[in-house]
Amino acid sequence: MLPILLGIATFGSTMTGGVFALRNSDKLHRILGFTAGVLLGVVAFDLLPEIFRLTNSTHTDVTVPMVALVVGFLGFHIVEKLTIIHSGHESEYAGHKHPNVGLVSALALSGHSFLDGVGIGLGFKVSVSVGLLVALAVVAHDFSDGLNTVTLMLANGNQKRRSFKLLVLDATTPIAGLLSTFLFTLTERELLLYLGVFAGFLLYIGASDILPEAHAKHPSQITVALTVLGTLFIFLVTRVNFG
Repeated sequence: MLPILLGIATFGSTMTGGVFALRNSDKLHRILGFTAGVLLGVVAFDLLPEIFRLTNSTHTDVTVPMVALVVGFLGFHIVEKLTIIHSGHESEYAGHKHPNVGLVSALALSGHSFLDGVGIGLGFKVSVSVGLLVALAVVAHDFSDGLNTVTLMLANGNQKRRSFKLLVLDATTPIAGLLSTFLFTLTERELLLYLGVFAGFLLYIGASDILPEAHAKHPSQITVALTVLGTLFIFLVTRVNFG
């Protein structure tokens, strides 16, 4: 019963972050600046430490997840540049948004949220204390997950209604992931490879999509400060839960 309640908590946290972004779309450039910092913080203080922990526990060469990271970075770059943007005539896209980029990004974030739920479920299979620790970490940063999902959609020209639908999907997938652990288990090596790919994906969208959009029309010191604040926010969250 406790894991299910925590899964519901992840839903509420994700929805809160997403609704905040939807209601403040007029300040989207500042939200994007904060989101870019959040993405950097998630990679540096959440994903990479977990990757290094798994390389040690599985006795895997650290090159393996780093190759996965590069694959994630370049893979999304190729999808974005060759498949999504170039699916039409480039001249017709000049100065326009690419809604499908936002959609692919939001779906990838939902996939990560699904595995967050898997992490909670597997944690409880180890012990209640481990499950609680993982769940608290997930709930703490799911606000940012919801924020990221909506800002990625809006920044790429998607309507609020479509963005809200993807937000609901992102908020629901941790519960689905948690429930799925009753059916299968994920090996540490498989999780290691996934985290490498996802870290590369986050680095790409943060550097290629989010930061340029944040500063394109509203360059300001406030936006820069919010990027730093977003990184600091994740640093503090990870220290509270894991330190």
